[in-house]
Amino acid sequence: MQIKPDFTIQKVGSTYIAVAVGETSKTFHAMIKLNETGAFLWNLLAERDLTEDELTDALLGEYEIDRETAARDVKRIVEALTANGVLQ
Repeated sequence: MQIKPDFTIQKVGSTYIAVAVGETSKTFHAMIKLNETGAFLWNLLAERDLTEDELTDALLGEYEIDRETAARDVKRIVEALTANGVLQ
């Protein structure tokens, strides 16, 4: 899975905001708020196609958390991004 090219993310204060750009902005009128972990995963998915296991491994390499917590966080963001039509 990977972030569709018509989405971008910007840091606003301590929060990250993802919005649609280009043609997609004509039909997607929402903003997605992300914390630091969510933005980290977003940026990985914007760069290349990754699986949930690869994202979990990346979280484990970046943050001091256990595998269960990392996998749960990954699943949560993947579900949210999928529900909003952001992933391809």
